[in-house]
Amino acid sequence: MTAVPRRTALDALHRALGATMTDFAGWEMPLRYGSERDEHQAVRTRAGLFDLSHMGEITLTGPQAGEALDHALVGHLSVLAVGRARYTMICDERGGILDDLIVYRLGEQEFMVVANASNAQTVLDALTERAAGFDAAVRDDRENYALIAVQGPASPAIVKSLTDADLDGLKYYAGLPGTVAGVDALIARTGYTGEDGFELFVSPADAEKLWQALTEAGAEAGLAPCGLSCRDTLRLEAGMPLYGNELTTATTPFDAGLGRVVKFDKPGDFVGRAALQEAAERAETAPPRKLVGLVADGRRVPRAGYQVVAGGEIIGEVTSGAPSPTLGKPIAIAYVDAAHAAPGTEGVAVDIRGSHEPYQVVALPFYKRSR
Repeated sequence: MTAVPRRTALDALHRALGATMTDFAGWEMPLRYGSERDEHQAVRTRAGLFDLSHMGEITLTGPQAGEALDHALVGHLSVLAVGRARYTMICDERGGILDDLIVYRLGEQEFMVVANASNAQTVLDALTERAAGFDAAVRDDRENYALIAVQGPASPAIVKSLTDADLDGLKYYAGLPGTVAGVDALIARTGYTGEDGFELFVSPADAEKLWQALTEAGAEAGLAPCGLSCRDTLRLEAGMPLYGNELTTATTPFDAGLGRVVKFDKPGDFVGRAALQEAAERAETAPPRKLVGLVADGRRVPRAGYQVVAGGEIIGEVTSGAPSPTLGKPIAIAYVDAAHAAPGTEGVAVDIRGSHEPYQVVALPFYKRSR
């Protein structure tokens, strides 16, 4: 029997706005409201409003919550200052990535782990099991949060007009409790678009009020509701990995060029340590494949799973591809053999339905906002 897709607290509002809905990780989510290109450009030049309530929030509390996370994850979370956030990963014993995460330290003895929707249950189960030997409790908080993101250059002014929280003092990858439009929120300066912006964790009962207030406050600045489709092209331009594409249980953080998130110098053992040490050494001496950017010479768009070729040989595989509204050309992220991974490497093509389309190898990201 097929499970009925879950709906966020903003579902009726999305439908009233004429959103094209799609099933994503067991949730009914807005794919787009109109033109995905227009939504993408709104975020790059003005501001976009996203419903991310499908993400999985898991809370750890207790005197040893930080140590439990140090053991369970690859990062060193017990040293995270209260009010700060960190990008990290949870791996299996073989070093394979189970999910990439953001961890917020909400208090001395309280952390919130935010998992991808498709992996939330896996992460919850793994954290519960791995925290068992520590004085820490793991709580599934997915039902207790709605998550709204405001992203783009106009987002600070929009959110600032609705709160007296110190947004100017709020650093990137930090969060603080406050009220936005009279709604209690965790205001986090995080995002997945390559732009400045905020992610607002609120009670599902307050989600609609907050969305409407943000919509009104952002009307003059050109704030637009945005769906999952433009979220994907935005993160692709910003070179941000997507679980299931660039990150899988078959890849380690070192394969993905994200070895910096693995902290071998933290005290105690952590799950996957030995396998990750080997992966780190391999990456140093003879990396089998590297994650690179590809920019098309022509107009044909590569998709995940397409082969990357050079000199008639298969040298890699596309993990994500799409037309880039900012560059005006198709782009892709791909794993390619180290010998062909240097930016500017000649003779690289993508096999698109039997036709070898020429692509330039470039360093990631494709797009970086001016600060």
